[in-house]
Amino acid sequence: MAAMTRSPSRVPALALELVLPVNAVVCAGLWLRHGPGEVHNLATGLVGAGRLTGLLGAYLALVQIVLLSRVPALERLAGLDRRVAWHRPAAGACLGLLGVHAVLITAGYALGDRLSVPAEARRLITGYPGVITATAALVLLIAVTAVSAGPLRRALRYETWYFSHLYVYLAIALAFSHQIATGSDFVGDPLARAYWTALYLVTAAAVLAGRVAAPLLSAARHRLHVLSVVAQGPGVTSIEIGGRRLHHLRAHSGQFFAWRFLTRDRWWETHPFSLSAAPDGRRLRITVKGLGDFSSRLAAVPVGTRVIAEGPYGTFTAAGRRCTRVALIAGGAGITPIRALLEDMPAQAGEIAVVYRAARAQDLILREELDALAACRGAEVHYVTGPDRMLSGAELRVLIPDIAERDVYVCGPPEMTRSTRATLRGLGVPARHLNVERFTL
Repeated sequence: MAAMTRSPSRVPALALELVLPVNAVVCAGLWLRHGPGEVHNLATGLVGAGRLTGLLGAYLALVQIVLLSRVPALERLAGLDRRVAWHRPAAGACLGLLGVHAVLITAGYALGDRLSVPAEARRLITGYPGVITATAALVLLIAVTAVSAGPLRRALRYETWYFSHLYVYLAIALAFSHQIATGSDFVGDPLARAYWTALYLVTAAAVLAGRVAAPLLSAARHRLHVLSVVAQGPGVTSIEIGGRRLHHLRAHSGQFFAWRFLTRDRWWETHPFSLSAAPDGRRLRITVKGLGDFSSRLAAVPVGTRVIAEGPYGTFTAAGRRCTRVALIAGGAGITPIRALLEDMPAQAGEIAVVYRAARAQDLILREELDALAACRGAEVHYVTGPDRMLSGAELRVLIPDIAERDVYVCGPPEMTRSTRATLRGLGVPARHLNVERFTL
């Protein structure tokens, strides 16, 4: 999967950044209308604080769903790169607030009822139907967050990681039933009920628009289908997709789509792959390395198979360019968007240098195409192989002596991109000249 690091415009992103905290203030303001008036002692104070943290945690859960809903208008406001960057801290804050909510509510009621915390927890779960649904929602969110943690995520197949996140929708539904049905801030407050119901409805509409309506409309309009399937080497396959009015997609080299191939056994799966050739209005091409069940099966996808594509997404494009000279650095399968950029990035002979890092020479994919494009465009291509997957500063200085004066595009596995980014900063490349895309499962 891909995640980018620069958005095309700061102004729309700033507008969205302002909307998010303003709504949080409104949520807190609705609680302030009567919440503080119910605080009379330590017990009610703990309960009141618990209700506020629960409201803010629920709001952050909805924010995360909307940020990654793939609504086209949202993509234009702020690229997926910035939204993913917001999503990560928001997920941690959401889980923390909901956990604090559960602890404070239980402790407050335990103090007021003169019971132990375990006894109060049992009483709340067995005596209030909404509490057991909220507990189930919290457990689901903890499980999904654990699955997303670095070590565990790397150990899982993409399919397992992806489908585990569908449980977030169930957790949100359970939280809604608890919040509206039993939350004291809603039972006697029509304004709060209306506002929060609207928040949940907007979230549901965003999911339906971005995840269902937009892909189906695009499929009907463009009628994408597989034109050819070409083996590029052991375990590597290029797939060309044709359709109608592809220029209306406004796709650019360096971007990616979420692809769904409508075969009998895999029609329900969506996977992100970057374009590996410059889009020309007649066809789109991806190049896939067989790393999982889905990508391995694509080598056998029949010609003519219908395709649904969500996108294009991403800002790893020539639009972010500031310098005349450019360095394109790739690791492993990260060469695919780099190859597309090499094909049509505006430049004169001698202005583009490519560095391609792989563990073994046989792991270098699309090499013949890279050599042909380099010869045609007057670009330099350097192949670096060996067991160490990271590029050192000394290597980059030798290969591209003026790298500090270039725009630099880096694409590859997370460890490689993190290491290369730090190395480039150490070589004096300004952060504003860095465009980084990470390929992860």
